[in-house]
Amino acid sequence: MKPVFQADLLEGKKILVTGASSGIGRAAALALSSVGAQLVISGRNAERLAQTAAALPGACSIEPFEFLGFESSAAWIGNMVQQHGPFDGLFHAAGEALLKPMRLVKEKDVHQMLNPSLVAAAALCAGLSKKGGMRDGAAIVLMSSVAGSVGRQGMGLYSASKAAIDGLSRSLAVELAPRGIRVNSIAAGAVRTEMHRQIEAESSEQAMADYAALHPLGFGDMADVTNMVVYLLSAAGAWITGTVLTVDGGYTAR
Repeated sequence: MKPVFQADLLEGKKILVTGASSGIGRAAALALSSVGAQLVISGRNAERLAQTAAALPGACSIEPFEFLGFESSAAWIGNMVQQHGPFDGLFHAAGEALLKPMRLVKEKDVHQMLNPSLVAAAALCAGLSKKGGMRDGAAIVLMSSVAGSVGRQGMGLYSASKAAIDGLSRSLAVELAPRGIRVNSIAAGAVRTEMHRQIEAESSEQAMADYAALHPLGFGDMADVTNMVVYLLSAAGAWITGTVLTVDGGYTAR
């Protein structure tokens, strides 16, 4: 794919990317680095995080971490601010997928689902909102999903976490507007990631065809999402805040 943005679009901007060891987080780190951003990348798998760093066109700082609760995540972001801050942007892509009927859900599933996504987002935003956490005029982008607004069987916990992410971004956008800090979430449809390919391998051909048919433009590629991450973190999105940006190939248009 040809470059969409100028190579110096985010030059001099310090951006934290979570979930950068794989999937959309990794793809976003590559996209942001390609337009000049100075990155701090985080993920729970240190080896794969190092692989991401090696693939980046620019220098970055590697900070492996697993989001297991609010207090530990808040302490971690406090350390990140001390070491690297203040930041100009955050893309929080860390999260888990879970397909399980509610009648089978256990407490461990709740923690597994909410800690890396919603709880971590709350802790990161709380820490970055403090003095010295982010520069005025900075931007926050939280990874969400169309599941936050469209119900599907077996996705109760996942849907709840993404709906909460969208609510957090809207309220925080209002709270941080006096400082010119923008907050948005991206509600993605089905995107071809490692996780998507695993689902494809475990599903019948007909099941995947039916799933693809729910997206009028078909399944998306990671660049379809990461282009929007770059856009929202750049000056191009200067008047966009409190928005759930839907990137779903038409999934929610039906």
